[in-house]
Amino acid sequence: MSEAAEAKARLLVVDDDSSHRAMLEAVLREEGYAVTSAAGGDEALAALEGDTCALVLLDIRMAGKSGLEVLEEIRRRLPGLPVVMMTAYASVETAVEALKIGARDYLSKPLDTTELKLTIARVLEHSRLETENRELRARLKEEFSFGRLVGASAAMANVIEILRRVAPTDATLLILGESGTGKELVANAVHENSPRSRAPFVAVNCAAIPETLLESELFGYEKGAFTGAVGRREGKIASAHGGTLFLDEVAEMTAALQAKMLRFLQEREIQPLGSSTSRVVDVRILAATNRDLEEEVRERRFREDLYYRLNVVPVRIPPLRKRKEDIALLAEHFFHAYREKHRGSVRSISPEALEVLVGHPWPGNVRELENTIERAVVLCRGDVLTAEDLFPGAPPPGAESEAADPYRPGLTLREAEGEIMRLALERAGGNKTLAAKNLGVSRQ
Repeated sequence: MSEAAEAKARLLVVDDDSSHRAMLEAVLREEGYAVTSAAGGDEALAALEGDTCALVLLDIRMAGKSGLEVLEEIRRRLPGLPVVMMTAYASVETAVEALKIGARDYLSKPLDTTELKLTIARVLEHSRLETENRELRARLKEEFSFGRLVGASAAMANVIEILRRVAPTDATLLILGESGTGKELVANAVHENSPRSRAPFVAVNCAAIPETLLESELFGYEKGAFTGAVGRREGKIASAHGGTLFLDEVAEMTAALQAKMLRFLQEREIQPLGSSTSRVVDVRILAATNRDLEEEVRERRFREDLYYRLNVVPVRIPPLRKRKEDIALLAEHFFHAYREKHRGSVRSISPEALEVLVGHPWPGNVRELENTIERAVVLCRGDVLTAEDLFPGAPPPGAESEAADPYRPGLTLREAEGEIMRLALERAGGNKTLAAKNLGVSRQ
């Protein structure tokens, strides 16, 4: 905490020993703190009713209400107010009990004034960081988010504006972007902010289901429709009735399935395999792919008429390397989410760690960043997440230029060529066609 911040901090000292209380007041005022004192629990709670303070220094053994009873009441009334306990009867059991109730730290009498000052400064700094983190989360939610999407860059602001305008409608969206950019998250956000939000959101990964099964998964089937169809099964399209159907990796559909999907989009009717009757289904279609669908159409791998049916409102999610100003914001977002999920003790990300995150190329995009932050939160041993926690054994900031040099003593020409190709692939986000184009060589 800065000296200016410390000078404004008001502390409440609670101790029934008047001489000890006076000594604490003198020491803390000399440090620049404003100090209010109380001789017992009831007086302390009354003081907290009419005054704001940044920290409570609370004796455990007092006449009347004990320090632990006062601590419990403070936690109930002011859960965010940090409390440091002190007692002449130090014991592990008492310390554990106080910490379980919610004390931030524990000091034993007779107090070491140096330890007292360091402890109060540290607890106040942690409290300040927690307040800033809460404010950041609120700011993320209010200013830079749509659903669970996070971004303050011009590129993401444009995407979020399009999504805000299109979400309340029933328009079909075609979500484009590299792997890991968050296409399903976009689809979820659109559904959650649409009039269909109370109805099902059904996601189908067309690349994850064998092509021989994808049609039956989508359209369903009747008993006996094919070998193994021992009963009737409703398809994904029917199960999304009234809601949203998200077709991920839609370019992986076979030509025959593309034709059947086109007919569904035109008629809004499905006919399960083995059935002679059709059924009207009311669903909103969102589709996504990491392929260049225009190229797929030119190469006759994707139907042109289906492409235009899906491409009503195209939304392109930019890769993370093209919106570096979002990296720190996303990192903080994931940090707080996973610290809460895993109950981590780490309290903040160091500036050096943020610098490393911003400088990383992130070929795996937001998914890679999220996984990196979660791993670091789980493995971090200190209070602050460092660059070493993010990338153990990685070169320090500023060493990128050396690492980017493809030639190192001892490399053969073939090895150097391989290193150049690896770097080109990394910078192209894993896109082999783009990497080959940048190198001026064939994709093969």
